[in-house]
Amino acid sequence: MRAVLYEQFAQRPELHEVPDVTPDPDGVVLRVGATGVCRSDWHGWMGHDPDIRLPHVPGHEIAGTIVAIGPNVRRWHEGDRVTLPFVCGCGHCGECHAGHPQVCERQFQPGFTHWGSFAQLVGIHHADHNLVRLPDSMSFVTAASLGCRFATSFRAVVQQGRVRGGEWLTVHGCGGVGLSAVMIGHALGARVVAVDIDDDKLERARALGAEVTINARATQDTVRAVFDHTGGGAHVSIDALGHPRTAFDSVANLRRRGRHVQVGLLLGDQSRPALPMDLVIARELEILGSHGMAAHAYPQMLGMIEAGRLRPEALIGRRLTLEEGIDALVTMDAFAGVGVSVIDRF
Repeated sequence: MRAVLYEQFAQRPELHEVPDVTPDPDGVVLRVGATGVCRSDWHGWMGHDPDIRLPHVPGHEIAGTIVAIGPNVRRWHEGDRVTLPFVCGCGHCGECHAGHPQVCERQFQPGFTHWGSFAQLVGIHHADHNLVRLPDSMSFVTAASLGCRFATSFRAVVQQGRVRGGEWLTVHGCGGVGLSAVMIGHALGARVVAVDIDDDKLERARALGAEVTINARATQDTVRAVFDHTGGGAHVSIDALGHPRTAFDSVANLRRRGRHVQVGLLLGDQSRPALPMDLVIARELEILGSHGMAAHAYPQMLGMIEAGRLRPEALIGRRLTLEEGIDALVTMDAFAGVGVSVIDRF
């Protein structure tokens, strides 16, 4: 099979012919129909993820067709169209039994713990616990765009942030994660403030439902601007980028008893940023993480998509070949372009 593979961190990947994947006893093999190109893949390529062993094939935002099944799989058949969370559970530990496979004690992540979906085929472990059936009306490209960004944003806004209609939601960073959060918050009836340093991304955020947009580069005090626009601060604020500045501002721009959700990754020397803990105490703020979304939680999101309340296809930017995905991956840190890039030709 053809796959994008790198043999050293931070060195340009190349297209290779590698052996076809075979299924584990409790796993399946998918023929990849589409796969997203995500900043998390860039972090992995840079060497920021301790799970990755070289040589490596990246890719974790996957949709495809089952083409091989292990002997212990019971729920799935060859030909089924599926997707899956980017964080998958073992199905047996305490967290999985409690319904929280996104924090499984023995979690696996295609593209990190094993070879991923920048390839024609990808192997998925524990298939009965982790696969999600796609609606017949949903394309592989749309399903791949749900990947980690849209699904993670859905959990961050709906389940962790507990956003309600009429509340102010501030989203810091308008890449794929942030724009997803803007759309989801608007669909729930929230009043959304979008913050970024790129006017094109802010324009896209407004088209997706942001009531207020703030260019943090052109604004002397982003936190004060949020307070002024919202009449006292956000009820819920999300750091969708993952940077010490956006994490700080997301906490600091909350009104009393507000809820901060950290979605964007802070890795390497940025992994432990300074936060305004004095405000956390004085205002009784909540600080929450959001790490993917369980497979069993997908029906609510898919139902809103089928009902037309959410339009993840509106977030899709470039559609790429497997080879073009290499450039998209290595330039991910430049934050160029608007929307989600998806590989759909292999």
